[in-house]
Amino acid sequence: MKTKRLTEVIITTLIGFSWLNSCSSSLSISPSIPAEKVPDSTIARNPNSREYAKLEESVHQEINRYRQSRNLPPLTLNAAISKEARLHSEAMARGKVPFSHKGFPERITAIAQKIPYRSAAENVAYNQGYSNPEQQAVEGWIKSENHRQNMEGNFDLTGIGVSKNDRGEYYFTQVFIKRS
Repeated sequence: MKTKRLTEVIITTLIGFSWLNSCSSSLSISPSIPAEKVPDSTIARNPNSREYAKLEESVHQEINRYRQSRNLPPLTLNAAISKEARLHSEAMARGKVPFSHKGFPERITAIAQKIPYRSAAENVAYNQGYSNPEQQAVEGWIKSENHRQNMEGNFDLTGIGVSKNDRGEYYFTQVFIKRS
């Protein structure tokens, strides 16, 4: 069995965001933006797309199992939200942005073009050297109070994005949305 080696795990969270960049558990936008039906899955663009899609689905299932254990409704995986989460994970993996929530307001603005929402939150993680990197990310989130609050939050949609760099580091982004 491959020796599990964690070179670095950093998990951060952003519970909420307001247009003034202050902490807020809810966001408001104009209810006049129509909701569009978005397909449940997208076709990824790179050779690792099948691997990433499996990891994203696994994170989704693990999060919903956790929510079920807390008597919370499941989150619906949304392609438009996943696209934004995936772009952020790719940017972190490529070193275009630091491991952080940098660009969260822009991701939410892009999502709001298709999905009117009341609140949004985000969890990010990265790890290396695990046979189940997605499980390590979810377990790390569960152990962190702020991440757990996002996982247990009053949200109904989610999007998950995974990417990996040349060093074998996996980057995970999960965005949570409560529709208007």
